[in-house]
Amino acid sequence: MSCQLRVLGCSGGIGGDNRTTSFLLNHTILIDAGTGVGDLQLAELQEIEHVFLTHVHLDHIACLPLLLDSVVGVRSSPVFVHATAQTIALLRQHIFNWLIWPDFSTIPSADQPSLVFVEHEVGQATVIGEVTITPLPAIHTVPAVGFLMETSQGAIVFSGDSIAGPDFWLAVNQVKNLKALIIETAFADKEHQLADAAKHLCPSTLAEQLRGWQGGAEVLITHLKPADSELTIQEVLALDHDHPIRRLLQGEIIEF
Repeated sequence: MSCQLRVLGCSGGIGGDNRTTSFLLNHTILIDAGTGVGDLQLAELQEIEHVFLTHVHLDHIACLPLLLDSVVGVRSSPVFVHATAQTIALLRQHIFNWLIWPDFSTIPSADQPSLVFVEHEVGQATVIGEVTITPLPAIHTVPAVGFLMETSQGAIVFSGDSIAGPDFWLAVNQVKNLKALIIETAFADKEHQLADAAKHLCPSTLAEQLRGWQGGAEVLITHLKPADSELTIQEVLALDHDHPIRRLLQGEIIEF
């Protein structure tokens, strides 16, 4: 049975129609919880049972606190948030701390919480229905992972925010029947220095990283900063590469 990955947000910022990173997998699973989650109807929000986070930066978690607040009291079971130990610790310390937002892991009670954190590590697979989700190595300014999503029909890799690196490509090169590689390219090459400091890719460093990939699946570019999105994608498309590359589109659905 195939799965559907719906792109709720794939921009590196907001403004107009731009929404930050979030994907809805088979109606019940979120991959990151950026501002794109805010476009879901309340009934769709109530269906979400699992949230897998790449990292704790605001553009990837902005709607997580609001999601929990919107569904508390109407769900009979908690929302399970899957993340690394470091990411969970940062969420507890800086978000769900009764200062920035209530601690939903104790609401309505510690015995019956609305939020349950599930710790995972790189390489540790979680099976939910027909899909297996596995954290992949990532390199960013905070602890981060990417994700491999697999079914019996195929697989999708999402880099998260990361400059990739050899461990990432080692894992990706072992994936069978890869349908798409979703990888960030946040900045145009004129911002190469900023991209390096922020541990994001720009077109020239993307080209360098793709040389470590032995696959031939479609490459989908995400996390373009709105101000230079057209310039950045033009630079990406002008690269001398061996893979089909295009811009990931908000609202599109990828089946695998």
